[in-house]
Amino acid sequence: MPQISQLADTYASQIFWVLIFFGFVFFIVGRGMVPKVMETVAARDGQIAADLAFAEAARRAADGAESSWQATAAQQRADAHALIAKAKHDAAAASEARLHAAASVIDARIAEADARIAAAAAAAMAEIETVATEAAGDIAQRLAGISVGADAARSAVKEVLHG
Repeated sequence: MPQISQLADTYASQIFWVLIFFGFVFFIVGRGMVPKVMETVAARDGQIAADLAFAEAARRAADGAESSWQATAAQQRADAHALIAKAKHDAAAASEARLHAAASVIDARIAEADARIAAAAAAAMAEIETVATEAAGDIAQRLAGISVGADAARSAVKEVLHG
C-alpha cells in the first residue's frame, strides 16, 4: 500500500501542523474566549443571586406591610364597631327619652280628659237628680194627688240613685 509507505515521510509534518492547530485553538479559545465566557457566566450567576436576594427582601417587606395593614384594618373595624355600638346606644337613649316625654304628655292629656269626664259625669248626675226630683214631684202630684216638697223629693231621689 502506497499510503502507508508515505506515512513516514509526512508524519513529522502532520504532527507539526496538528501541534500548531491545537496550540492555536488552545490559546485563542482556551486563553481568550473561555475566560470571557466564564466571567459572563459568573456575572450572570451573581446577578441572578442578587435578584433573588432583592426579591426575597421585597417579599419580606411586602409580608410585613401586609401584616401591618391587616392589623390596622382590624383596629379600624374594631373602632367602627365601637362607634356603631355607641351610636345605637345613643339612639336608643334618645328614643327612650322621646318616648318618656311623649308618655308624660299622653298621661297629662289622659288625666285632663279623665277630669273633664268626671266633671261631665258629675254635671250629668246633678242634672239627672234635678230632672228626677221634678219628675218625682209631678208624678206624685198626678198619681196620688199629693204635693211633695222639693227638698223631700230631692232626698228621695238621692236615696234611690246613690243607694
